Amino acid sequence: MITDATLTRQAVRGYHDARFRGDVPAAAAQLAETFAFQSPMMSSADAAGHLAGLPGFLQIVTGVDMISELYGESEATLVYDVHTATPAGTQRTAEHFRLDDGKITSITLIFDATPWQPMKAMMS
Repeated sequence: MITDATLTRQAVRGYHDARFRGDVPAAAAQLAETFAFQSPMMSSADAAGHLAGLPGFLQIVTGVDMISELYGESEATLVYDVHTATPAGTQRTAEHFRLDDGKITSITLIFDATPWQPMKAMMS
């Protein structure tokens, strides 16, 4: 029997795995038409805006290690380490997802942005 939590897991892991392998169309397929993204460094009110920076971000990612996955009927939380080829090094990250009808409607990304501030200032 497929439960709502199973559908949530399929959507969230489908998005996460596609995102970190650089498959923007597969990641976008998991996002709802009405979508919002929030992080300490940026926000987006739609999927296109959220995924636009993905190719550039992946150029600095050297690996991802999953720490924890928690799934409910309409929400999920992933905790993982993103290893980067930047002075920020390894970034511990928590990502909270909300879903409706099997599609991701919002993502809140939580991490310490302090190591990223000097790099952001240089790019501005």
